[in-house]
Amino acid sequence: MTPTSHHRRRPRRSAVRHRFVAALFTAVMCGAAALTGAQPVAAAAAPWVTVTEGFVSFRVPVADVQNAVGTVSSIVVEANFGPSSNVSELGLGRSGDAWTSVIGPLPAGLYHYRLKADGTRIFADSTNSATVTSDPSWRTLFIPGDSARLLTDVPTGQGGAITTITYRGRAANVWTPPRYDARRSRPYPVLYLQHGEGGGHADWAELGRARQILDNLSVEGRMEPMVVVMGDTSGSRNELEHLMRAVHARYHVARDSAHQALAGADSGGTQALRTALTRPGEFAYVGSFAGAYPEGGLHIDARSVNAGTRLLRLYTGNVTDPAYNPTYRLLRGLDRAGVRHEFDGVNPDAGHNWTAWQENLADFVPRLFRSAPDPGPSSGHLPLREEFRPPAPGTTPTPWLTTLANGDTFVTVETGTEFTGAKQVTLWGNWAPGGSWVNVPLTRVGDRWRGTVGPLKPWFYYYKFIVDGVSQKDAANPTRVTTEPTWSTFLVPGARARLLTDVPPGQGGTVETLTYHSTVAGEQRSAYVWTPPGYDPDRPAPYPVLYLQHGGGQSYTDWVEMGRARQILDNQFRDGDIVPMVVVMGNGNVPDFTRELRENIVPAARAEYHIADDPAGQALAGLSMGGFQTYDVLKTHPGEFAYIGTFSSAIGTPGGGVDPTGYDPEAINNGTTLLRVYVGNVTDFVYPFTMATMAAFDRVGIRYEFAGVTQGPHGWDAWQKNLIDFAPRLFRPDTQ
Repeated sequence: MTPTSHHRRRPRRSAVRHRFVAALFTAVMCGAAALTGAQPVAAAAAPWVTVTEGFVSFRVPVADVQNAVGTVSSIVVEANFGPSSNVSELGLGRSGDAWTSVIGPLPAGLYHYRLKADGTRIFADSTNSATVTSDPSWRTLFIPGDSARLLTDVPTGQGGAITTITYRGRAANVWTPPRYDARRSRPYPVLYLQHGEGGGHADWAELGRARQILDNLSVEGRMEPMVVVMGDTSGSRNELEHLMRAVHARYHVARDSAHQALAGADSGGTQALRTALTRPGEFAYVGSFAGAYPEGGLHIDARSVNAGTRLLRLYTGNVTDPAYNPTYRLLRGLDRAGVRHEFDGVNPDAGHNWTAWQENLADFVPRLFRSAPDPGPSSGHLPLREEFRPPAPGTTPTPWLTTLANGDTFVTVETGTEFTGAKQVTLWGNWAPGGSWVNVPLTRVGDRWRGTVGPLKPWFYYYKFIVDGVSQKDAANPTRVTTEPTWSTFLVPGARARLLTDVPPGQGGTVETLTYHSTVAGEQRSAYVWTPPGYDPDRPAPYPVLYLQHGGGQSYTDWVEMGRARQILDNQFRDGDIVPMVVVMGNGNVPDFTRELRENIVPAARAEYHIADDPAGQALAGLSMGGFQTYDVLKTHPGEFAYIGTFSSAIGTPGGGVDPTGYDPEAINNGTTLLRVYVGNVTDFVYPFTMATMAAFDRVGIRYEFAGVTQGPHGWDAWQKNLIDFAPRLFRPDTQ
């Protein structure tokens, strides 16, 4: 089965993400090579895709795109990067003379990808020769690792051989085991392995890594020496017979049913099931990898099937696999009919795709033509006790969370009927590795569009619909994000997300709105202020205060609506991890933030709340643009805030480079109790600037702490973690 194609036009950044973010992104992406010392490479010779420690970087030269599809305004990468290894879309951004993006770290394994411009113009990576024969627009890349050990090439000379045969205008790939002997007295048992809908004979080799799986199993002595035939039969019984005759004529293989096996993925699995149940005894071993048996009228001669079939083993992916519910019904039907079978359990981590089917093949082959291992499910696989049934169409509010027996959570979303006439609807959200953003296709169900995504780890998620290229809000989700009106949010509960979860009523602090006049902006403005439980404006000692700033295109509302600052502070206070403090979240959208902070935000907060005015009781932190602003305050007023935190930011100005000129190391070191620097991983486009900032501090002798790389992109997944780490370090004599 070839990878699925889905259309999405890359959504534009919100209009509020204006000059600062655009300039910063351009400066970072264009200057990254200079900052890291990388040498320029001629565009024509450079691969579009590189992999480093699980991170996949795309850099597609504009000139190459022009040659392939002409002038374009947007590009996405379609790839199996999404949850459950399902195909999703990763948007590329225009940076100078190339379209770029980074995603990761990705789990070890095989990935397939292609590019799509302006929603319709599909083109292949001309710098990668790893083509998918059944659809040459796709390319593959392999990320090595322990979890993908069976997908790795064996040492030269230790594996089997693959040859291609042709017959009646068709082709097949045939794997023969190491030391294959066409003259041995006993013919080899044979497995006929079928591809899925829309695929071809090369899919199992190019997408299923069948050669590597078989080679490794053979080298490890975990399989019987056999011949494996990967044909192109399109589900036809006659075509299968033609293939078998061609193989019998060319290879020393068995013709008796006891030494023949049949398996397949998707429609190939359906063909294998149909053969086992309607023509029992032709193949002693049958495997169905997510094959959906036709509904209704399951008339089976159980006695004949049991007598003629030594192994009938069924496989399915998780609830995102269209075969999930049909497999449940088939299992119940086989039980009622008295047909002996095995079930590998539900693969919790993969859907209807090659990642699942690679694992299925690795489990199935060792069970053939020998004493079988444990007939139970693979390690970590789940029982299938009921069908997956999301709520009825129109049920509100959305989204709907489903938690399985192993704790995995899947989210199902649905549009309203207002998009009935849409041609394409996708779901954008932060469910890629580390909290990066990919687009997942939705399916039309009646007069609505619906889809299920997962498994999702416990955390905070945000999403929007992309309807024919236009961002739209989930109107049935009551959450709102002031600065991003089309976004909706939800929380997947669990231990990992405990600090992002609401505390019991009455046990948290209070968030109030502080109104003040901005002399810089010339208007009335607002800030959010969190006060701790038991806040006492009359206590003798003033409360220490943290001024917490948002990023470019955001506002004072974002740390509450997106950063979960209220929940983080409430939980950390209940846990005894933070000292009682006041947190002021102001509006930093001004041309001169230092003036705004010192002349407007700070005086207004002091007038309204019982907070400290001495440096030892003041902290300043910010994300992205707010971090740049924090550095500016540190530069011009060192020692005014004893605690400084910067999240995904750097010194200097967008486009101006990293320059410590003007920073006073002695004043900063003497007046700053804590200067702590945070940044996401290489998917955070500020990463090279942050690293250059710390190098500059080292050169001039400014003391700081590096929190280490936060696993996440330039986004809220990382910044929430930064606040969780930073807040407990404030206003303590033992700050480290």
